[in-house]
Amino acid sequence: MSKKQDGARNDPFSSLTKAQQTLVILDFEGGHSNKEIAPKLGLKNETTVSHWRKRSWYEPAFNAYASKTVRGKYKSLALRTLIDLLDARSEMVRLQAATSILKLSGMLSDNSTPELDKAKVRKANAEADIAEQKAQQLSNNVTDDLTINIVRNDRSIKNEEADNN
Repeated sequence: MSKKQDGARNDPFSSLTKAQQTLVILDFEGGHSNKEIAPKLGLKNETTVSHWRKRSWYEPAFNAYASKTVRGKYKSLALRTLIDLLDARSEMVRLQAATSILKLSGMLSDNSTPELDKAKVRKANAEADIAEQKAQQLSNNVTDDLTINIVRNDRSIKNEEADNN
């Protein structure tokens, strides 16, 4: 048995009866009342539909079906929509679409922005300067508390040059 086949059999949705799968599908599609669903499942009583939704198998099966459907059916549509939004009138909409595409491609993390990345570089440079000053102080056997006043002109110029490249 292939790994893919084994994964499908262990999928919470796949392990349901046909009637239970139909309930999950109808719930995913939305817009159906218990009264409409019961006969489609071959159930005489619509309260059984409510009871099934409270069972421990329902939520994992619903999530598995939703995930599989979104990945298979809506993923490319969502990406096409994002690409179309790159031409939107609103600059903010274009920025959000571009950011989302970069995140999906792995080029930008969820908690990363260009401004945040620049701030992280500045912080790392400042910490490097502090460490360098502390090392220099230790090598000169200075025992006073370290107060560092760093003139950042030379590093600021280097950072601007790097940003422009």
